[in-house]
Amino acid sequence: MCWHCDNPDKTRADYLDLIVGTIAEHGVFLQHVEKDRWRPPFTYTVGLTMLGHPELLVTGMHQRRAGPCLNRIAHGLRFHAAPDYVAGDLHAWPEHPEIPAQMEVVDVAVPTAHLLMAEEIFGPHIRAVQLVYVDDRGRWPWQVGFRGDQPVLGPRADVRAG
Repeated sequence: MCWHCDNPDKTRADYLDLIVGTIAEHGVFLQHVEKDRWRPPFTYTVGLTMLGHPELLVTGMHQRRAGPCLNRIAHGLRFHAAPDYVAGDLHAWPEHPEIPAQMEVVDVAVPTAHLLMAEEIFGPHIRAVQLVYVDDRGRWPWQVGFRGDQPVLGPRADVRAG
């Protein structure tokens, strides 16, 4: 259930205060958007903008998996001087089972259409990249036979090993 549904006496300003407080304490907030009839769930970071990085987004991934995945990657950006994730980069994290086997970075074409809380806090010029992942058989969403519901929110770039 959503935060607003769980806290009917709270306002949008209260929720924004929660996000800002979480960013101040942890460096990043994860916003999950539940699936509906028209789209699968998606999760994105709020806070990486303050560090000069694009926000990160995954689509079609359950919240229980998206949270640890994005937290691990955001932690690397915040504390380990990891380079920005650039469209076309291909990443693998074999030592981290909470992250899919392979992910390709895609620029989100219109970040403000999806990252509403990030836009509300940081303004309309936010940047975002989608981390597109393979299914359980190693297939990408653009390949025949892909299993899953993972919309890709921008055009693919030339792939570069990351």
